[in-house]
Amino acid sequence: MKIKFITMLIMFLIIGCAATQQNKLSEQVSDTIFPKGEKVESPNFTGSIWLNMMGTNNSSINTRYGLVTFEPKSRTYWHSHPGGQLLFITSGQGYYQAKGQQIQLLKKGDYVEILPNMIHWHGATPDSEFSHIAVSLNIDEGNVIWLQPVTDEEYYSVTK
Repeated sequence: MKIKFITMLIMFLIIGCAATQQNKLSEQVSDTIFPKGEKVESPNFTGSIWLNMMGTNNSSINTRYGLVTFEPKSRTYWHSHPGGQLLFITSGQGYYQAKGQQIQLLKKGDYVEILPNMIHWHGATPDSEFSHIAVSLNIDEGNVIWLQPVTDEEYYSVTK
């Protein structure tokens, strides 16, 4: 009788733990607004990123946009957008830096307005994945202009 009771108690504990784990997984999935997209192989990034392009390529609104997700420590190279860019942070923590300015810490709910031709970079902090919706504006002005990599010294200068 005692063994049966202990066996049932263990089964309830296992089922309870599994249900709790399932609830945590459901919470994580429900916190994701858009799918992560496809992993991108590009020489213009340090680390791994994923891209979920949204909207159409044949848009009369003259704008392209998509969700970009960076693994921790991943970042863009220095670059600029002839028509400007908007970043809407959807999850995690990341950095944004315009050339000659201090690095800004970004988190969910923040946004950045980047003027046309402003040289900048953005990416994840060392210990957090980071996602944002990137909106390229006035795309008839030209495509992104990629420059040199953000060095580790530049990236880690936020802590100095």
